[in-house]
Amino acid sequence: MSTGNSTQNNVWPLPKFYFQVSVDGSAPSSFQEVSGLATGPTALGHRPGHGQPAAPAKPPGLAKVSNVTLKRGVVAQGSGLSTWLNQIKTNAGARRTVVIQLLDQSGRPTMTWTLANASPTKLSAPSLESEANEVAIESLEIAFETMTIAAP
Repeated sequence: MSTGNSTQNNVWPLPKFYFQVSVDGSAPSSFQEVSGLATGPTALGHRPGHGQPAAPAKPPGLAKVSNVTLKRGVVAQGSGLSTWLNQIKTNAGARRTVVIQLLDQSGRPTMTWTLANASPTKLSAPSLESEANEVAIESLEIAFETMTIAAP
């Protein structure tokens, strides 16, 4: 039997299928999948000095981030993802801020991941197969410096 108030009793995990991605404040883009949202400090191992316990200490070190992969269907007008990649190739200084938001049923952000100083590292074209009956999916891998996680 629950004794908490009604708002505590209505806490459910969020579904992962309703999200949006914005680059540098532009209108949100549609993507099929976002993966690789991970960050955390690396553990530094060092051996203790003479007379100390034998177990190595593991204090936290520098933050480590993984690359994020965005996947979406290929459209005839182009997605602009290749333009961003080409700007990086020509040293146009195209680092951007990428904001990924998980939305609730009414379209309001419930979780926000902000990737600072992001730049594309790899654009993968879809695999082409004459007998397949699937949507052509391209993927963009993005490297970034820091990730901020916020909940309203």
